[in-house]
Amino acid sequence: MEKRAIRYLRFSDRKQSENSIERQRVVTDHYIGLHKINLIDTFIDRGKSAKTFDRPDFIKLQEFIGLYHKNVDYLLVDQMDRFSRDAGEAMSMVKSLQSKYGIQIISVSEGIEFDYQTPGSFFRAGLQLLLAEEDNINRSIKIRAGIYSKKTKEGKFVFRITPFGYNKVGEPRDRRLVINGEQAEIVRFIYEAYLKNIPLYLIKRKAAELGLDRKGNMIVERILTNPIYAGMVEAKPFKEHPGGLFPGIHEPIIDMISWKMVQSKFNRASKTRTTIDDALPFRGILKCHCGNGLTGAPSRGKSGRYFYYYKCRFSQHNNISAKKAHEQFDKALELMSLPKKTIKKIRDDVEKEVENEFKKNKKILVEKNSELAGEKELLFAVEEKWIKSEIDQDTYSRWHNKYKNNIEHIEIAIARLKSDRSEAYRILERQLETFKDIKAIFHEFDTLEKREFIDLVFDSNLYYENGIYRTPTMMSILSINYLKMRELGVMIVDKKRDDLKIIPSSALVGIRTPNLLIRSEMLYPVELRMRFRIVNGLQRYNLIF
Repeated sequence: MEKRAIRYLRFSDRKQSENSIERQRVVTDHYIGLHKINLIDTFIDRGKSAKTFDRPDFIKLQEFIGLYHKNVDYLLVDQMDRFSRDAGEAMSMVKSLQSKYGIQIISVSEGIEFDYQTPGSFFRAGLQLLLAEEDNINRSIKIRAGIYSKKTKEGKFVFRITPFGYNKVGEPRDRRLVINGEQAEIVRFIYEAYLKNIPLYLIKRKAAELGLDRKGNMIVERILTNPIYAGMVEAKPFKEHPGGLFPGIHEPIIDMISWKMVQSKFNRASKTRTTIDDALPFRGILKCHCGNGLTGAPSRGKSGRYFYYYKCRFSQHNNISAKKAHEQFDKALELMSLPKKTIKKIRDDVEKEVENEFKKNKKILVEKNSELAGEKELLFAVEEKWIKSEIDQDTYSRWHNKYKNNIEHIEIAIARLKSDRSEAYRILERQLETFKDIKAIFHEFDTLEKREFIDLVFDSNLYYENGIYRTPTMMSILSINYLKMRELGVMIVDKKRDDLKIIPSSALVGIRTPNLLIRSEMLYPVELRMRFRIVNGLQRYNLIF
């Protein structure tokens, strides 16, 4: 009587060639033809691990057997490790298929028909499965050892998913992380907003508006806790070797001190969520004269309308109308706008800075082009030696990857150095326009931006006492009318802040423009602030806080 069979084909790594399946198909076809077996159906799992039986086509195979087992004699596999690498589960499955459905498993390449009722056959089945599992364990150990070594010794990032804020460059075996400028600005925004006590739900909303396109409700939390952004890689313990954080070879986006501050804050963070109300934008950031942040809440009047108030937790302290507080602050904003004479002085000083930077960049561009030519010559020499068989494959790959990566980095730097200066002047002019009407700009802000404006201009030192705003620290350029503010009873500036004088630039180590221009970015919508470059694209400024 002709025997009937189904077969199961599988490979575990999606990087493997489809030839793996074709080879298994050819081997099993030969066995089927040789033994005159009628093949009923074929089930294939591509890129699925054999550690468990939770695989799409293997599940279909089980359902098929449950329905049509009376018409099936054999389950054919190329080798037992295609079937499973977990010896315990596999032996139970082998026994179940035969005892429950009368189906035997045949390992074609190994030439074994497994019969659990025959001691020798069952032993061979167990031995093959144990060998497959041991091979899997050894492979896992080698992979873990390789990952540990790459992280701890070489400082490499070895995961498949590239973290937001970076791109992968280089050959597959020597890929490195390089900063993605636009995404990196969003990462910096997330960290600094969190350190400024902005609620996470607002950070998430704003980050999405700025271009954070990764999915998942916890993406911001993962960014805030990932040591990659501080230039570190995290390794799990391996055997007697300790785990922990190790220096990476990639460039950090966040400085280590800020990263540690964020981790510390995470560890002690309350589970309660801070809520910000658009009707009370100053809540928590405006302080009572006693030092406590003012809370805020609506109060229902006799007419049924709601009125908003800022209040201190101490009943005898501040309890002020939000409407009154906002109107007073508007009067202060009107007095912060700059006269044309001051704006012209700023424009002239900054334009000189821009011109100086472009002159420096021309010299640097010559050096970079020379450096690029040198790296290309070295790459050509390595390729020539390889063609002449003067070096082996490993040596060629190592040096070829090194020179290719160097060339890519230099070409990126050259592209930035060639940027058009007209963009810098255009942004400069646009930023200076914002100083003409500070009040109008403030009212274009959303609640988050209003709070950040106050934090920036007053260093988080804005108080309310006896019906008037008070501050010991205020951005100097915006406090030119501080005497008039006092005279009108809207704000008392006890001590002006002298931190906005024009300072010299410092070349590539950290191009610096007048702090005034950097501070002025606070007065422009976030989407454009995040893209602000003042000199030739050489440095993307983090201009939010």
